[in-house]
Order: sequence, then structure tokens, then C-alpha cells
Amino acid sequence: MNLSFKSYWNLLSDHIRPQKGRFVLLAILMFGSIGLRIFAPQIMRKFIDSALAGEALQTLTWTAVAFIGIALIQQVVAVSVTYLGENVAWTATNDLRAELAEHALHLDMKFHNDHTPGELIERIDGDVTELATFFSQFALNLIANGLLLIGILIALFIEDWRAGLAFTIYSVLTITILGRLKDIAVPYQKARREAEAQLYGFVEEQLAGTEDIRSSGAVDFSIRELFRHQGIILGHNRKSHFKRWIIENAMGFALTFGNLLAITSGYWLFSAGLITVGTVYLFVHYINLLEEPFWAMTHEIESFQTIGACVERLTEFRNFKAEVVSGAGVEIPSHPLALNFDNVSFSYNGNDSVLSGLSFDLKPGSILGLLGRTGSGKTTLGRLIFRLYDVKSGSIKVNDSDLREAHLETLRRNIAIVTQDVQLFRASIRDNLTFFDRSIPDEKIIATLEELELGDWLQSQPKGLDTELDTGSRSLSAGEAQLLAFTRVFLRNPGLVILDEASSRLDPATEQLLERAIDKLLKNRTAIIIAHRLDTVHRADEIMILDKGNVSEYGDRKQLAADPTSRFYQLLQTGMEEVLA
Repeated sequence: MNLSFKSYWNLLSDHIRPQKGRFVLLAILMFGSIGLRIFAPQIMRKFIDSALAGEALQTLTWTAVAFIGIALIQQVVAVSVTYLGENVAWTATNDLRAELAEHALHLDMKFHNDHTPGELIERIDGDVTELATFFSQFALNLIANGLLLIGILIALFIEDWRAGLAFTIYSVLTITILGRLKDIAVPYQKARREAEAQLYGFVEEQLAGTEDIRSSGAVDFSIRELFRHQGIILGHNRKSHFKRWIIENAMGFALTFGNLLAITSGYWLFSAGLITVGTVYLFVHYINLLEEPFWAMTHEIESFQTIGACVERLTEFRNFKAEVVSGAGVEIPSHPLALNFDNVSFSYNGNDSVLSGLSFDLKPGSILGLLGRTGSGKTTLGRLIFRLYDVKSGSIKVNDSDLREAHLETLRRNIAIVTQDVQLFRASIRDNLTFFDRSIPDEKIIATLEELELGDWLQSQPKGLDTELDTGSRSLSAGEAQLLAFTRVFLRNPGLVILDEASSRLDPATEQLLERAIDKLLKNRTAIIIAHRLDTVHRADEIMILDKGNVSEYGDRKQLAADPTSRFYQLLQTGMEEVLA
């Protein structure tokens, strides 16, 4: 991807604009320091010429005081620029991190299946950290150093047009060399950043699977793979550093030639009686000062190699668009919903069909028991209702409205799912139950916990609803976590509930408590119970059995249970755990 200047400018301006006051002050300080640095050698030239001319001590003293005063002011300005620049940088980069994190959360499941959490962390945090200097001083430094270069050349022209012309030609040639070399390391820097993202993704996977890796004796494999990833990064680092070495050495040669030019031209003009000794000092000082913008521009261009790679990767990331987009805004009420699948087909990869021509109608307030072997499409059906993915053909309707016409937030607020794996956050009980929604009053939360027989559990917590859940120490039992998940659903009051094996791993006592919670949850709601065990579908009004994405059997539960020719009847006789395992 070849990025235009506009891409860099958009990234910069979007996050600098909110703090333009500080950015303007930073620009004033940086540009003000240019004038001080160009003017300071003029005072020193006057001091040298005055000393050689034998002027009064008072004149020399005041000249020296003026020079020291300007030097002190320069130091104050430099400290202010550093402080203000870092402040602007971190404010801008934190805003960018927030934007990218929000963008990632709105991308659909297909994107997250293709990109590991470690890779996203490296993009959102690692790449953005590299841009801190870009946001604070990169653009201003380029402009400031360009103005410093122009100011020095103007000052040299004022002193002697021949010296000004010589150093102008020298400067043009040096900048031309820099311009030709500036992009040579970008591909290698980008490859390094990509390799680092892969490394972080690998580390995240290995840490998440520590128990399985140890129990399987695969530690050596993990270490070998870690070294392989690091070896790839080392290879890209070597190549990018070699390219940067070329830039630095080319710049070093140009500056050595510049020093030789300053000494030679100063000696020749002084010998011809055209300039004073103070002016010779001025030439040498200016050429040394000229080194600074050249070196600064060189280092900026070196940084630009990394910045270019980061901007390119972040631009690619920002250009990812969710395939599942929010609809125009069809209202979905909170009362029991009607659900209709009309010839729905779906595939995750476009080749292997997970659901094929699936059709059924679920009336408001009715309960569907969904059975089938592992991989038959049960969980996929729930994901499609939530629009975590969109159907490839056919349609899913809620109350005769296509799901794709509903606003995603409204849809997911009025449809809820409870799975056997409950996601808890390192946050307070209140925030875990409300998903950080401060509009839900504490009284409602406490009443819901009491209804689900969790009142005593809440009272046992040291800070009540403000108690922070420590997810890492397994502070909650599986049953308590499931009941908290049920509490979340009650607080939202959805019209359709999906239970995906919500009580599959509980002890009998806890399961009885959960059964009572399920009875309360399903009252006056439409529901789908995804199950592997027969005793979890005894509440169902209808039964549907899936087999390889197709409907194997569908009908009224009581009628199927009484029909000796039905598959559901056979499951009741033989035990579904064995048949569908």
C-alpha cells in the first residue's frame, strides 16, 4: 500500500484538532527557538570583532551578557517544547487507541476469527506507541528544521553572496540524497511490525493454553516456535538497520564535505580581505548549525521508516469494514417475539455448508428444544439470530421483520443468550451484571438477585455490589456464574432467550437452583433451548433435531414423544447422551 501525504495528514489532524491550542503554542515555541539560534551567533561574531578591535570592556561585558541570556532562554524554550510535545503526543495517541479499540469491537466475528487478540493488541497499542513522536513533533520538526535551514542560508547570503550560493547548492544536493533514501527501509519496518504482531498473537495463544501445553508435553514445541518467531523479527531488524546505516553514512559523508567547504571558503574570503575573523567564526558556526537540521531531518526520516509502516498498518486496520451492518431501525418490542427461519443457508468459509435450507416458525411465548450432534449447526443458529454473522441465503424474521432491517443495538438488547461459559470481567458485581450501564438502579439489581435466590450470596460479599470480582482466582462457582448470567438477562428483559447448554456442568443441588431460575426466566418469553441432554428440554413445546445442517425431525414435543417411529421417541428410549455424543 503506497500511502499519500493525505493519509498521514488525516491521521495527524483527526487527533490534534481537539487540542489545537496546545499544538499552536508548541509551534510558536519551536519556531521562536529558530530565530534565537540564528541570532545568537551574530552576537558572538560582534563579541569577537569587538575584542579584536580593542573596544571597551563594558561593551564586551554587555555583549557576553546578551549571549548568555539568549542561551538561557533557548534552554527554557527547549524544556517547554519537550514537555508540551509529550503532553500533546500522549493525549493524541490515547485518543487514537480509544478509536481503534472501538473500531475493533464493532468489527464482526469473521474478522476476529482471522485475527488473534495478541495481534490486535500489537496494532492498537504497539503501533500507536510508535506514533507518539509523529503526533507531537514530527511534522513540526520537519517544518522547523526546514525554516532553520532557510534562515541560515539567508544569513549566509547577507554576509556574502558567494558563501550563500555555495551552501545553497550544497544543501540542495544533501536534501536530494535524503529524499532518494527516505523510503528504502519502510518495507522491512512494516514486515518487522507484522512479525511482532504474529509473535504477540502466538504468545497470547500459548499463555491461554498453558494447562493443555504442559499436560501434553508440548513445552519444547512452544519454546521452539517462540525462537522461530523471534528469528523472523531479527531477520527483518537486520535488513531495516542496514538500510538505516546507508542513510546515516550518506549523511555523514555530506556533513564532512560541508565542514570542509565552510573552512575552505572562510579561509579564502578572509585571505582576500572580504570578511572579518568574526565572520569566519560565523561561517563555521552556521555550517555546524546547518548540521543540526540535516541530522534532525535524517533521524526524522529514519523514524519515518517506522512511522510509515505503522501508519500503513493502522490505515489498513481502519479500512476494515464490518460485513454485518446495522439496519434502518425496525423496532423490536420486549414482549415475547415470533421467530421465523425461511430457507436459511450458511457457511463460515463459503464452501462447507453448516446450515442448509433451514425453515421453521416459533410462535410468541413458545419454547423450542434444539437437539443434534456436535457440529450439526445448533450454536450457529443462535449466532445467526444475534447477527454475529449474516445468512448467505434465505431470511430470519422477528415479528415478520427481517433481522437485517433492525438496529443492531436494539436487536441485541431484546434477544439474550446464556451459555455454559460465562464471561466475567475484573470489575464490580454491579458492572458485571449491567455491562457498565449506569442507568440501571441498584434497587432493581438487588431485587433481581433476590428473585434468583442470590440474596444471601450478595450479603456475604464485603462491599456488596461494589465488590470486585477476581476472575483469575476462580472466586465464583460455575453455578454462581450461571446465575449471574441469568441476572443479566432479567435486567435486560428480552423477548427471546437462547439457552445454550446453560446447566451442563453443575452439581445436582446447584442445578436445582438453576432449574428454578430457568422456570422464572422462560415465563412469558419465547425461548430456544440448545441441549445435549433430554432432561433439559422437558419444558419445550416443540422439538427440532438437526443433522449436518439439515432438519432431521421437527414437531410438537408431546406428539413426537408418543410416536414410536420418531427419532425423538428413540432418543427417549435409548438415552440421548449416547446417541448424540
